[in-house]
Amino acid sequence: MKIVLASTSAYRRMLLERFGITFETDRPEVDEAPLPGETPPQTAERLAVEKARAVAARHPDALVIGSDQVAHLGSEVFGKPGTVERAVAQLQRMSGRTVVFHTALAVINTATGRVHCEGVPTTVRFRELSDAEIVRYVDKERPLDCAGSAKSEGLGITLLDALSGDDPTALVGLPLIALSRMLRAEGVELP
Repeated sequence: MKIVLASTSAYRRMLLERFGITFETDRPEVDEAPLPGETPPQTAERLAVEKARAVAARHPDALVIGSDQVAHLGSEVFGKPGTVERAVAQLQRMSGRTVVFHTALAVINTATGRVHCEGVPTTVRFRELSDAEIVRYVDKERPLDCAGSAKSEGLGITLLDALSGDDPTALVGLPLIALSRMLRAEGVELP
């Protein structure tokens, strides 16, 4: 079966390339706004499925992978900042606090209609950050396209005191342990 990643994220593409399998990418057109009363984990899981479904409509007989990540501190959500000013503000707010990055993964088999969905949280404790450190970090790494404004796979690791979770790739945006389990359940041979 063809495998399609419902994302144009360079981070997710690089992670999926670790499996050494052939796949395509396709851009999902999905409104990422949370629904009223929805918790951050519910938002991430709903969006992962919606992204996969949006792309699945264009790819019969395929396994379509969708993923979404919501960073939150209680009910306060940190999305992709988009601007330097918002990235600085997010990091100032997260300084010295523990933030959960909830990464959701969905796989849809378009031939059978079977849907797999799983959320993989990662708890991240930011160290106390000075404004000068935050500005230097944002200037050097430009994390404007990352939920929570910190790239743990890069220089952002220097902003952290600790992180914990079941899958280190979840924080980067695509939980490969859960994904390998889902793909194997659909007949993909890994390794």
